[in-house]
Amino acid sequence: MTEIMRNVARLSLAAPVFLLAACGSGTEAEPAAPEFAFPASLSPMGDGYPAAGDPCRRLGESAATVNYLDDSAMLVGCPTEADAEALDGNIAATIDGVTLVSIPMGDANAGMEAMGENGPMVGEMPDALVPGTDYHATAIISCGENDCNAGVIRGWGEDGTTLVEVTKPDGRKRAIFFRGTTPYGADSAQADGSAGWDFKVDRNIDESIITFGPESYVIPDALVVGG
Repeated sequence: MTEIMRNVARLSLAAPVFLLAACGSGTEAEPAAPEFAFPASLSPMGDGYPAAGDPCRRLGESAATVNYLDDSAMLVGCPTEADAEALDGNIAATIDGVTLVSIPMGDANAGMEAMGENGPMVGEMPDALVPGTDYHATAIISCGENDCNAGVIRGWGEDGTTLVEVTKPDGRKRAIFFRGTTPYGADSAQADGSAGWDFKVDRNIDESIITFGPESYVIPDALVVGG
């Protein structure tokens, strides 16, 4: 009997410990807030505006945005009104929870005296245009399994954006936007199915390898910034 009583006493002491372990502390980590998902109907571009990682995105042409697009302005979407108000632009509308901001690009001739008659200055010399074009330079680049003609317009945007326009094998054009030598987006539209395509960039020494949906482009830094 003495041995049985000892076993009962040991079980009685162990039981509360077991119950405490089973209950746990009752404290669980809060789940991370999901990243805001821009609706594909707004044709979002790039990885953030005005810089990669920022909450706002540039918006391309779609049925939802066409009434807010302007050749003299950039259309940007933000997940909150506060983010939109922080940009230097005019709030245009709120669509599907996204606040649209129209950011003027400025008069195409504004600052011409500082830039020179032929466009942006490269060192002490003006960045002249290729005769018969609006481009500051042209080149043949790799686009998928083909070679494509490309032209660059430096100082295209008031915010320093450089535009590289690629003529695809089917004759249609694809605009790709750069800050310095960093590509951050491409134009898109419902018409060619590009609305909502992912935009990805890899670097290979002095060139950017861009994947935009099923399309790919290899654009050298020398075309973008000169040299």
